[in-house]
Amino acid sequence: MSARRVLVLESQTPFVHGGAEILSRELLSALRGHGCEAELVSIPFRDSPREELMAHAAAWRLIDLTRALDRSIDAVVATKFPTYFVRHPAKVAWLVHQHRAAYELCGTPFSDFEHTERDVGLRKRLLELDTGMLRECRGLFSIARTVSARLQKYNQLTATPLYHPPRLAASIRSGPYGDYLLTVSRLEKVKRIDLAIEAMAHVRGNTKLVVAGDGSERAALAARIEALGLGDRVRLAGRVDDAELIELLAGARALLFTPFEEDYGYVTLEAFLARKPVVTTTDSGGPLEFVEDGVNGLVAAPAPEAVAGAVARLASDAGAAARLGEAGYARARLITWDGVVEQLLTAARTGASAVHLR
Repeated sequence: MSARRVLVLESQTPFVHGGAEILSRELLSALRGHGCEAELVSIPFRDSPREELMAHAAAWRLIDLTRALDRSIDAVVATKFPTYFVRHPAKVAWLVHQHRAAYELCGTPFSDFEHTERDVGLRKRLLELDTGMLRECRGLFSIARTVSARLQKYNQLTATPLYHPPRLAASIRSGPYGDYLLTVSRLEKVKRIDLAIEAMAHVRGNTKLVVAGDGSERAALAARIEALGLGDRVRLAGRVDDAELIELLAGARALLFTPFEEDYGYVTLEAFLARKPVVTTTDSGGPLEFVEDGVNGLVAAPAPEAVAGAVARLASDAGAAARLGEAGYARARLITWDGVVEQLLTAARTGASAVHLR
């Protein structure tokens, strides 16, 4: 393919290392593995104060990445707001998400946008600019149908979903179906770890929950665990390294993953590759593109009692957990990087999957 010098564009919040950051680096590695000379271009980003969002967008717009050191750059791949503001004739977007607080999270407890004249005007301008910048792309893709659906709803643009495997895909292994469920997530409000903890208060017996991850909600979650008297059954393990995560996945009964409108959710596929079923909720977003209720996991209403019922079903039946987990493995093992790289480079070269209005 002719698109050989490729830049992956990342807006990175300092000290935050989540799914978007993993995706950028995994894409970089995959491009290099397919013979591209690829580099990561990253600019720091912060989402508050809200008035600075336009400045961040302008910073990307001022960058011309058509050449570097007197050599042409064949393509750029934008990943999330505001990287797609960059100028390049072969700009392709593989959208992780836009600025969610101005989109589907607006009007929920997970957004800092308010119904003031200033915020309404800022949100309107952001949506207009996003639409214009994304329409410049030769190809428009997303990481999941959930993200594509948002793009259609708010920007009237169509994006093709491209699924990719999790970073640890080659290392994950299966193991016994133990006495604990596992949650892997940043500890932030939109991840709804509190819902998983509240559910455990309704689960009888000795079933445990291990929460791997760290974030701003850790102290509040620890206090809630203590208040519910769950100190002997719910453990906040903090941030774990790869080896620890692989061990935790291998020994879990199932994954408990209850975010609100998650973009993708690597851990869903990680659990499936470990042959573990996934318990999630009807409003979890990305996980629902992989989890089928009663086939490879359980889908419950986003209420503690409903989630607890799903947990109890798997806690009492290791055989059911194994059957569902095997079905999950069959689904996840088919997802590879080859198709992602091929479609991104083809779009950059030919304009295949060109952006169009719905």
